[in-house]
Amino acid sequence: MKFRSALGAMSALGLVLSASAASADTLADVKAKGSVQCGVSQGLPGFSNKDDAGTWTGLDVDLCKGVAAAVFGDANAVKFTPLSAKERFTALSSGEVDILSRNTTWTMTRDTQLGLNFAGVNYYDGQGMMVPSSLGVTNALELDGASICTNTGTTTELNITDFFRTNNMGFELVAFEKADEVVAAYDAGRCDVYTTDKSGIAAQRLKLADPSAHTILPETISKEPLGPVVRQGDDTWFNVVRWTLNCMINAEEMGVSSANVGEMASSDNPGIKRLLGTEGTFGENLGIDNAWCANIIGQVGNYGESYEANVGGSTPLKLERAGSVNALWTAGGLMYAPPIR
Repeated sequence: MKFRSALGAMSALGLVLSASAASADTLADVKAKGSVQCGVSQGLPGFSNKDDAGTWTGLDVDLCKGVAAAVFGDANAVKFTPLSAKERFTALSSGEVDILSRNTTWTMTRDTQLGLNFAGVNYYDGQGMMVPSSLGVTNALELDGASICTNTGTTTELNITDFFRTNNMGFELVAFEKADEVVAAYDAGRCDVYTTDKSGIAAQRLKLADPSAHTILPETISKEPLGPVVRQGDDTWFNVVRWTLNCMINAEEMGVSSANVGEMASSDNPGIKRLLGTEGTFGENLGIDNAWCANIIGQVGNYGESYEANVGGSTPLKLERAGSVNALWTAGGLMYAPPIR
């Protein structure tokens, strides 16, 4: 099946940022201002999305709330800055935000050239494609000559270009800065294909006029490990963010949840005692309260609780965890955290 003729492939986007002028003592700065400033998406259901009441929810949002709970003992001591894909790294580098928790892919360029550090992976993803069911397309190799809607400033542009060139197919890239602009353009028929991370497709599909009239193709064309990002040159803050995520993953593995964290505080299990701060000085070693992890679990939940509440099988996204790479390592997945000891 042939689609509209390609207008020519877009060259890979080059992103160059100047050295950060932000303070290298982010933890002290955060404590002084009384809140964590978190960079999030402009609205991605399940990951970072603001409801009609102005409340931010999502898997990425919970990570930021977890950091606030660790630092202040208060998960609500966090403010959110919605950022486009194009402006997100500048906002972090300049110190406008303390953390970028915005479905951001960990790549070598970002890790080595942009002055950034990825604190871990909170969702393992891969890029996919969605088309109107009326086109009758069943796989991505039928898309020669298609027009494709996506975001600027993302790995999505590079991956889709690689895929089409590898398979000797032509395409027209139709790129927008804001995610909602991409969805609106696709829904209006300005392009044949919508492409982004598969979790993003599941989320953005909900915004279409008739979600049931669209088909997600089976191919996964890339690896997209998504996770929180901080500036390089500040190991103390990096450790706080990294171990917030590790706390949530370890808590799920150990069976410690928001519902039983109080009861578990009296456990004789050495691993749980270290997790909850009743043994050792692990919080103090991070520059925060020894109950840091207990506060995260009690106020935000463990990783499994956050996953199920935001993107799991009972949510509109229906991203089943069982059998997926986002399951715990003990269940055959990739979610694995270093031990607190």
